[in-house]
Amino acid sequence: MKPTMEQLRQTPPGYFGVRFGLPEYTDWMDENLSWKQTVSLGDWSFLWQRRVIGPDALKLLSDLSVNSMANFAIGQAKHLIHCNHDGKVIHEGVLSRLADQEFMLHGRGGFWVDYHLRHGKYDAHTVTDDWFMFQVAGPNSLALLESIAKGDLRNIKFMHHGEIEIAGHKMLALRQGMSGEIGFELQGPIAHGPEVYDAIVKAGEAFGLRRLGSRGITMNHLEACFPTIVADYLPAIFGDELADYRVEFEAAMPTFAKTFNVAGSFDGKDVSDYYRSPVELGWGRNVKFDHDFIGRDALEKEVASPRRTIRTLEWNADDVLDVQASLFRPGEVYPFMDLPREQRGCMWSDKVLKGDKLVGVATSRGYSYFFRKMISLCTIDVDQADIDNEVTVYWGLPNGPQKAIRAIVKPAPYKTDNRRADLKQA
Repeated sequence: MKPTMEQLRQTPPGYFGVRFGLPEYTDWMDENLSWKQTVSLGDWSFLWQRRVIGPDALKLLSDLSVNSMANFAIGQAKHLIHCNHDGKVIHEGVLSRLADQEFMLHGRGGFWVDYHLRHGKYDAHTVTDDWFMFQVAGPNSLALLESIAKGDLRNIKFMHHGEIEIAGHKMLALRQGMSGEIGFELQGPIAHGPEVYDAIVKAGEAFGLRRLGSRGITMNHLEACFPTIVADYLPAIFGDELADYRVEFEAAMPTFAKTFNVAGSFDGKDVSDYYRSPVELGWGRNVKFDHDFIGRDALEKEVASPRRTIRTLEWNADDVLDVQASLFRPGEVYPFMDLPREQRGCMWSDKVLKGDKLVGVATSRGYSYFFRKMISLCTIDVDQADIDNEVTVYWGLPNGPQKAIRAIVKPAPYKTDNRRADLKQA
């Protein structure tokens, strides 16, 4: 059954440490500087991996994804997006082509692929893998990896992978990352993970390496504008038409990944109010109409005439400080504003107004120590998306105290995107 809003608003306890190791390795402020100034190491090995294999593997992935599969080369990767018939995002992840009929899919989309394999007629199958996934990113990332790796890193194009060797173990080095900086995601069998990880940490001492703990690891998603499931949208799986899939999906999920809760001042009346389309999340460039796929009709209309887009909001520092000050004075207390980001597993969504009109929803609020700003992502009406437009965010709960916080519309990503820098000149 579709969850009620009362059920969705039962905010769970924090759970980030379950996935990302220690809350802090140095401290979250120091770690927040690393991917901009030196080099960071994040462990994303908890993500699901499935190899999709067979003559119909490419057709299957094409039918289920907004992305074009034309000219998809071996060694290339794509940000893969799956939608429902209304064009709202179900899952997304990274797809790499390993061979002519073999693909590696990272993320929850593997469950969607498996579901359609069982209910469709495709000559393909999946293999569940258990790989380590270490993201090494920042200005010193190339120098660090070149100091310990055998193999050519400089000729790997953005969103392509090559093979390297570290600590005697061969692995894929995918040139991508979530930091907006030069970075590589190292992928290989989980049994080799500890030796590879230790080799990176040991060599990293000379390059200013910081390991990213659970308190601050997702700040790079916010600064570089990588919207995230649960934090920025709920998966569009709660309609009756996907009831069978949802039962299978949730049964396969570990406890931390079954969390689908909302909080914040935005008062959605239905779970679908927390869905988002690729266009609203800034992924419209990934949507290609050279093939049939689930959600195509809805997305053709939206791409032609988008209603909302994504931006960053800068929150007024004095107004934010007043929220914190309410903890230390008699009278009304605003909901706690955690730093650097919300640590509870929910989609904290705050309404954004221009005058008396609702114009957007703010999510992923966080404090960037590097920029010394409280910022958030925001899906906002296109006619209010001009840079430096002034709006108001309401921090709080629908039926509780709310603080009006002045905010300024800024670009998304907020920080400069340096991922595609020429490594041959580095």
